[in-house]
Amino acid sequence: MANRTDGESIGVRGESKSNTGVGVLGEMNVTNGVTFGVKGINSGANGRGVLGHATDTTGINYGVVGRTESPNGFAGYFIGRVHVAGFLSKAAGAFKIDHPIDPENKTLSHSFVESPDMMNIYNGIVTLGKDGSAEVALPDWFEALNREFRYQLTCIGGFAPVYVAKKVSGNRFKIAGGKPGTEVSWQLTGVRKDAYAEMHRVTVEEMKPIAERGAYLHPEAFGKSAEKGAQRAPEKAEQR
Repeated sequence: MANRTDGESIGVRGESKSNTGVGVLGEMNVTNGVTFGVKGINSGANGRGVLGHATDTTGINYGVVGRTESPNGFAGYFIGRVHVAGFLSKAAGAFKIDHPIDPENKTLSHSFVESPDMMNIYNGIVTLGKDGSAEVALPDWFEALNREFRYQLTCIGGFAPVYVAKKVSGNRFKIAGGKPGTEVSWQLTGVRKDAYAEMHRVTVEEMKPIAERGAYLHPEAFGKSAEKGAQRAPEKAEQR
């Protein structure tokens, strides 16, 4: 624990020169209660409770590795806001909330929407005017953020040959071809073109690193043993 409230302070520092060594090891062998192998506390206004920093610029290294043996456990658990200042990859993802109908006894989950593009989705409902058309106004940052627009239109309550009369320009687009008063549900997608996205495009297909070829990200899904898992690599550093 570092109690100094100004300047740089270090609660614990560990170092190992061995290529299979461990700089700091915290171990708790009690099997009941709420226990901690390692606990980091920092009272500074801009402090970090725990910092993991992998400094080598070659190979595949890890600032922090979390692992759980329990199928119901969590390798990482966060209470509060989480920000990733970089690229986030995952096998799957969902929101999980208290069930809106039975919040005391059930949870409700929905999967994230996935795309090979860095896609943004926008939608709404607009009512056609006297001439059977309507203009949809978009946020003033819309074209600065997006490119490669795709449109979908669906009439509500009846059929009409509606179409996109004017494509996105000046952060707005126009729908026409319907009857006055008709509601039209619209969906518009765009691909991110902001500076960060342009620098860090998603690579859809790529070869695995040489060290991970012949292994699986999820061996159990292919009927393989855990020893065939590519994730075993970072765990080698944990072995004593």
